[in-house]
Amino acid sequence: MRIDVLGAVRALHDDGTPVDLGGPRHREVLARLVAAGGRMVATDTLVADLWAEPPVRAVGALRTFVAALRRAIEPGRPPRTPPRVLVTEGPGYALRLPRAQVDAHRFEDALARARRAPEALAGLEAALAAWRGPAYADVTGSVWAQRERARLEELRLEATELRARLLLDSGSGAELVAELGAHVTEHPWREPAWGLLARALHRAGRQADALATLRRARTMLVEQLGLDPGADLRRLEADILHGATTLPPARTVWTAGVRLGPRTTVELARTLALAGGDALVHSRRDRLAAVEAAERTGDIALTARVIGAYDVPALWSRADDPEQSRAVVAAAERTLTALGTDGPAELRARLLATVAVESRSADLSGTGAERAGQAAREAEALARELGDPALLVFALNGVFLQSFTRPGLAAARDVIGAEILGLATRHELPNFAVLGRLIRLQSASALGDLDAATAHARAAERLAVSTEASLVPVLTGWFRARVTAARSTEPGGPTAATAAAHYRAAEDALAGTASMPGLHRGLFALALLGLRLLHGRPAPTDPGLDWGPYRPWAQPLVLLARNRVEEARTALAAAPEPPLDHMQEALWCLTAHAAARLGEHPVAARAATALRPARTEHAGGASGLLTLGPVARYLTEAEACADQG
Repeated sequence: MRIDVLGAVRALHDDGTPVDLGGPRHREVLARLVAAGGRMVATDTLVADLWAEPPVRAVGALRTFVAALRRAIEPGRPPRTPPRVLVTEGPGYALRLPRAQVDAHRFEDALARARRAPEALAGLEAALAAWRGPAYADVTGSVWAQRERARLEELRLEATELRARLLLDSGSGAELVAELGAHVTEHPWREPAWGLLARALHRAGRQADALATLRRARTMLVEQLGLDPGADLRRLEADILHGATTLPPARTVWTAGVRLGPRTTVELARTLALAGGDALVHSRRDRLAAVEAAERTGDIALTARVIGAYDVPALWSRADDPEQSRAVVAAAERTLTALGTDGPAELRARLLATVAVESRSADLSGTGAERAGQAAREAEALARELGDPALLVFALNGVFLQSFTRPGLAAARDVIGAEILGLATRHELPNFAVLGRLIRLQSASALGDLDAATAHARAAERLAVSTEASLVPVLTGWFRARVTAARSTEPGGPTAATAAAHYRAAEDALAGTASMPGLHRGLFALALLGLRLLHGRPAPTDPGLDWGPYRPWAQPLVLLARNRVEEARTALAAAPEPPLDHMQEALWCLTAHAAARLGEHPVAARAATALRPARTEHAGGASGLLTLGPVARYLTEAEACADQG
C-alpha cells in the first residue's frame, strides 16, 4: 500500500486500486499522521487539530476514525492481532510505513539526494512529477495542514529550481524557457529563478532576451524590494554582455551573501544561524533584510511567516546586536497589529515568541521588559492551545529568555529547560534538544550541582556532533573551566594558575568563533576576577583586560586593588543596578563585596535585598561559564555591613 498527500489525500493498494478511507475526518486523521513523519501524535493533539471546538465525545470519535482506518489499510489483518501500520504508541498514534510508500517523504528524500549528487536528477524529476496539486489539497481550514502545505510548497519551488540548475549545468536546458518563464512570473521574489531563466534563454540562443530578463529582475528587485541584484545575477549579466558562448554553472552552495526572495532568504538564514560564528552574524543580517523586504511587499501574511520562520534557539540573554534586535521586534509588533487579535493563531504565536526572544533582558527597561514578558506568556499559551511542539519549544525559548526578572530563579529555569528538552527529544527537534541541555547545564551550575551540569554538558556535546552546533563545545569548554575554578579551592584540587589557564584556553576558543560580542566581551576579565575572589585575592589590575559591559561593577574592586579608595567609593556610587540577565547574581555580588569593603551601608543593604532569593545559588553560575563562588558568602558580607549602618 502507498499513501499520497501531494494533492488530495488518498491511499492505494499495491495493485493501484484505491483504498476507501471513509469521510473527510478519516482522511484528515491519516494525513495528520503522515505529516508527523512516523512520530507519535498525542490524542489531545489530534483532537485539537480536527476540531476548533472539540465536541464532548471527541476522543471517542477519534478512536472510531482510527479503527475504521485500520480496517481500510490492513484489510487482511487477522482479528485480535495488533496493527502494524497505524499503531497505538504511548498516549497517541503513529503511522508505520516505509518512507518510500508515502509520496511526500519520497519527494523530500529525492530532493535531499539531488542536493548532494547531480546524478540523482532522474529521481528528483520523478518526485516532482508525482505532485497532483497543492499538498493536502482536501484538508482545508486546519492550521497544521496550512503549515505543512506551505513547507512542502517551499521545497517544491526549491526542487523545481534545483532540477533546472542541474539540467543547465549538464549542458542542456534550452527547453526550460517556457517552464522557468511561468515560474518567475508566479514567484518573482526568487532571485535564483531569474538567473536560471536567463541561462536557459542563453542556451536557446536568445542572448538579447536573456539580458532583458536580467534587467527586468533588477528593476523588480530595486523598485519593489529596494534590493540590488546579488553577485550571481551581476556576474551572469557581465558574462552575457561580454559574448560568452557558454556560461559557468551557478554556484551549488547558496550562502548568506546571495539575495533571494524574503521567505527563501530567511529559511537559508535560519539554517546558517545554527552553525554559529560568522555564519550566525551574516544570517542575522540577512534575516533582517528579508523582514524588511517582506514588509515592503505589503503582504501581511508573508511578513508574519518571514519574521516567525527564524526560530533559532537562543541561549544568551544579551543581544549581540541590540539595534538589529530592536528592529526585528518593531517589525514583529507592526505585523501583530496588522494581523489583529483575530489573526491566525500560529502566526501570532510565532510573532509573539519572536518579540520575547529578540527582546533580550539586558537591553530593556520598564515597559519594554514588561511587554517582552507579556509576549512570552501569550506565545506560550497560544502554542499550548495549538498543540504544536515545534512552536511550543520556540515559545518556551522566549519564556526562558524572559525568566531573568530577578536573582534566584535558576530552579524555575531548570523546569523550562526540562520541558524544552522533553519536547525536543520526543518530537525530534535536535537543535532545541541542545538548547534544553544547555539551559539545564546553566541551571545546575547556578545551583552548584556540578555533577548534574557535567552530565548535561556531555549530552549537549553528543547532540552537537549530529546537529553541527559548533558553539556547543566552546560553551562546555568554558563550563569545564568554571568547574576547575570552583575545585581550585578544595584541598588537593587544581591550582588557581591551572584554573586561569583553563579560562584562557576557553577564551581563545570563544574568540575563534568570531563576532559574538553579546557573549564574548568582558567574559574573560570577569572570570579572572571571580577566580581571584574565590582565593581571597584582590581584583586583577592589568590595564589590557577588556571588562566589556561589566566594567561599572568591577571598577570599584579594581580601584581598591590599586589602593584608590575614594575613587572606588565614587565608582561604586555610580554603578547602576545590574541588568536582568545571566550575570545579575554575579554583579550584585561584586556590588555587595565592594560595599562591604568600603563600609557603604545603604549600597550593601540594597545588594543584600537583591541577593536573598539567590542565597542557595552560585554567583555567575547561571551563565554556565564562570563562578565567583556561593552567593551566601557575599550576602553574609552585605548583611553584616548593612546591620552596622
